[in-house]
Amino acid sequence: MEKIISSDLTPSKIIEHLNRYIVGQDKAKRAVAIALRNRIRRRALPPEIAHEIMPKNILMVGPTGVGKTEIARRLATLSNAPFVKVEATKFTEVGYVGRDVETIIRDLTEFAVSMVRKKMIAEVQAPAVEHAEERLLDALLPRREKKFSMPDFMKVFTDKAADAEKIEEPEESKEEVEKYNRTRTKFLKMLRDGKLDDKDVEIEVNDSGITAPVFSTPGMDVMGINISEVIGGIMPKKTKKRHMKVKEAMRILQQEEAEKLIDSEAMAKQALDLAQEDGIVFLDEIDKVVVKNGSSNGPDVSREGVQRDLLPIDEGTVVQTRYGPVKTDHVLFIAAGAFSGVKPSDLIPELQGRFPIRVELEPLSWENLQQILTEPENSLIRQYEALISTEGTKLSFTKEATEEIARLSHKMNSEMEDIGARRLHTMMEQLLEEISFSVSDMDKEEIEITADMVKEKLSSLVENRDIRRYLL
Repeated sequence: MEKIISSDLTPSKIIEHLNRYIVGQDKAKRAVAIALRNRIRRRALPPEIAHEIMPKNILMVGPTGVGKTEIARRLATLSNAPFVKVEATKFTEVGYVGRDVETIIRDLTEFAVSMVRKKMIAEVQAPAVEHAEERLLDALLPRREKKFSMPDFMKVFTDKAADAEKIEEPEESKEEVEKYNRTRTKFLKMLRDGKLDDKDVEIEVNDSGITAPVFSTPGMDVMGINISEVIGGIMPKKTKKRHMKVKEAMRILQQEEAEKLIDSEAMAKQALDLAQEDGIVFLDEIDKVVVKNGSSNGPDVSREGVQRDLLPIDEGTVVQTRYGPVKTDHVLFIAAGAFSGVKPSDLIPELQGRFPIRVELEPLSWENLQQILTEPENSLIRQYEALISTEGTKLSFTKEATEEIARLSHKMNSEMEDIGARRLHTMMEQLLEEISFSVSDMDKEEIEITADMVKEKLSSLVENRDIRRYLL
């Protein structure tokens, strides 16, 4: 049978991309890779069957700092999909003061609108530049204004005053018009060549924003109403004059003209489709809304009540936003939690059913920590080397040094709270504190971090339980 879809984002290629940023956790990577590929497959199907295929939501179980959030974020970046990360503990049951779960979908829609706006602005840059150039030339070369003589105040209601208002300057001659156009053409060439960048100019720009703070009443968020925008839409648009360099003025005017060229209705429609079909919601700390031992001593405002409110969102419902209704049937939900004091089975049964795929993320070994330090494209080692290089000093680490950092971090995780790869941030800051402070005053071209230096700086802290309780 002939393939219907391309092989650009096969599960193996998705995992290959994730491996550039995340170490280990093959089961979780495999699950999200299949979920993303199934989305691509669904788009190639006839509408009647594509509508019936729902995404299989994923529940990630594992200690903090092992890559749960990073896997979801990188997946969204790879697929160019709207993505929001929210903590389940921020929400309360409907009827109580606080954020309700429908704001998750509104946040997702806002993200989608931002993505579409950025894309549409990029598409209209060419005409926006032309319009901005015309406005800038008008400011640099103002035409002679027609001046009307002002009548005497006491004669406002007389016929003579009416006649006086009609008196104006003579129109420009043909030679003056041609001269002006030639000058404008020369200025346009100079503008495009950058010869006017440092010239001062006064331009009129939009005076956006309401100076006084506007407080919305409870319930407005549920209706998808932004009270500041409502008031801003009623009030007339204001402009103000600003003095600036031509280069800065060109940037501001180009941005204003690009905004004018965007079709707001088309943007909203594309954003709604993008959020509905490609949206990804990462619901973190899901274990924190579980009631231990299945009982609660008081109102479950942020516990089981939130779980019940999540049911229709996960299963598929319609949420009203200020851009229009959003159906959540095909939004992919990825929930995550450490589940250290509770179990996934402590979630209410209905919510467990909404997350049919369950993957367990493994705690990080010292070898994993060493890989995290050195292998990813944005590894901590590369980050610190780049920071110190700005001072004219080359920072480097021996292999033995990175192994020692990883071993000490793993020891700390095993003896204290296991915070995964986040332990590396603390260890690296303690290790490089003196260098980061004094490198600005040093005259060294290179600093090499060895295993002995790591032991000297960190071993005493790791061994001293009283000190590490506060420092690590």
